[in-house]
Amino acid sequence: MRDKSQATAAIVVGAIVGGVAGYMFFTEEGRRMRRQLEPAFDDLSKEIASFRGTLNRAVGVANEGWRVLNDALGEGGSASRRFAAPRQTSPF
Repeated sequence: MRDKSQATAAIVVGAIVGGVAGYMFFTEEGRRMRRQLEPAFDDLSKEIASFRGTLNRAVGVANEGWRVLNDALGEGGSASRRFAAPRQTSPF
């Protein structure tokens, strides 16, 4: 019984996706909507790339903070010694 409901759900979802794709590609209104959506998707991808850069910088700052903290606690030295120590280590 569960297999039938999953198959039915897959068919319904496939029909909806197919209908939306057909509308977007084969009707004048769909083409117009696509032209309006393209700049928004471009802006979204730029924002995501910017956020990724910000996140990478934040990770770098956090790593530097862990390094400074470990150095202040007297755990400076090789990485193997630092990570083998029972004290807190960098989660990054």
